[in-house]
Amino acid sequence: MRAIDAGILICPECHQLNKQEQHCDKQFCTRCGGLVHARRPNSLVRTWALLVTSAILYIPANLLPIMTINFLGKGEPSTIMEGVIELIQADMFPIAAVVFVASILVPTFKLVGISLLLYSVQRHLPMSPRQRILMYRFIEWIGRWSMLDVFVIAILVALVNFGNLATIEPGHGAAAFASVVVLTMLAALTFDPRLIWDNTESDDDNE
Repeated sequence: MRAIDAGILICPECHQLNKQEQHCDKQFCTRCGGLVHARRPNSLVRTWALLVTSAILYIPANLLPIMTINFLGKGEPSTIMEGVIELIQADMFPIAAVVFVASILVPTFKLVGISLLLYSVQRHLPMSPRQRILMYRFIEWIGRWSMLDVFVIAILVALVNFGNLATIEPGHGAAAFASVVVLTMLAALTFDPRLIWDNTESDDDNE
C-alpha cells in the first residue's frame, strides 16, 4: 500500500508525515509550515522542459571550443573530444579516460537515462519498479561527477596565468557544458520518483 492510499503526505522540506486533509486546495506541514503535495506539481512537464533544454545545449557544448591553451603566444581552441585526443597523443591515458567519462559518457548517460525514465513512466513500458528506481538513484549519484571538467577548467584558468608565456582561456563550449550539467541535475531533482510506483500499480491494474 502506498502512503497516499493511507491518506499520508510527506513534507518535502522536513519530511514530516502529515494526515491528508479532505477537500483542501492547499495543505501545509504541521511542523515546518511548508506546502505539501501528494505528488510534485507538473513534475513530468518540468523535467521534460529541463531535459530538452539541456539536450539542445549539449550540441554546442561538444562542438564549440571548451578552452584555449596559449603557450609562448601560440594556441588553438579545442573541443572536449579534441582535448581527449590530445591527451591520448601525449600518452596521458588515465587523464584522457577521466575527461572522456566525466565530459562525454556521463552527460550522455544522464540525458538518455532521464529520457527513458520519463518515457517509461508516461508510456507504461514493461520495466520493473526496481529497475526504474535504480536508474533514478544512479542518475542522481553520478550527476555530481559531471562538474569535474568544469572544475578543472576553472582551476586551470585561475592558476595558469603567466602573461605571454602561458595562459588558459575558457571557451563558449565551457559555458554550454556547465549549463547542460546544471540542467540535467535540476531535471533529476524535479522528477518525482513516487510516480514510478504510481505507474507500476496502474500497470498491474491493467493486466
